[in-house]
Amino acid sequence: MDLIFDISNLDTKKEEFSSAKKDVLKFLKIIGVDTRFISYTPNKIYINNLRFSKFSRKREETFKKQYSEIDIVRSSLFQKICSKSSKLLALEIKPNSKILLSEDNFLIELLLEPYTRKYGVKLIYNGDYDLKVNPIILDDEVNNIFESIFEGKGLNYKKNEKEIYPLANIPLEWINSFLKMDGKEPLENKNNNELAISFSQFLEDVAPQYKQNVVKAAEYIENKLTEEIKN
Repeated sequence: MDLIFDISNLDTKKEEFSSAKKDVLKFLKIIGVDTRFISYTPNKIYINNLRFSKFSRKREETFKKQYSEIDIVRSSLFQKICSKSSKLLALEIKPNSKILLSEDNFLIELLLEPYTRKYGVKLIYNGDYDLKVNPIILDDEVNNIFESIFEGKGLNYKKNEKEIYPLANIPLEWINSFLKMDGKEPLENKNNNELAISFSQFLEDVAPQYKQNVVKAAEYIENKLTEEIKN
């Protein structure tokens, strides 16, 4: 049920809410939106989780009366991406940590922005840090595994404890569909090993869900090998 509040009272205090980020977020909280589940940008607000954000159509109408210039993005695809990414980030991010953004990546910044409120993290672009963003996507992760196997190097699947992987379980197809919808430039595979890509394309035709299984299998084997070495 939507929060009941005096809209006319908000209108009389309209001048108190500037276009600054802190005021936009303050206004959202006043009308009952949980800002831990939205991503803020100056021109658009992206809903990460419709249910948890409580960003109903009625609240959107109230918000637009105050901030008509800010669009609300209700993309179901973006919400799927956020859900997938959060399963990794919840395990990787430590509260109040400094996270270094290693390169310009619109989607990663969008995914991490709510964690400044969820976990109190600070996103930085240089200087000392606690965690660093690794921008690898699911497709490249899988192709890296195949490349190592085909080149006779065995599995090379080790994650750095000082890194986080926001896109490691997000397929390129999802990423580029969202970026295209939002008017942004698409990403490209960084692993261009022809044999690995060819094998991935073959598996895509016969087993569309194979990517997650490949990563899980590699992670399981790597963990088992690490345990054996320790013992």
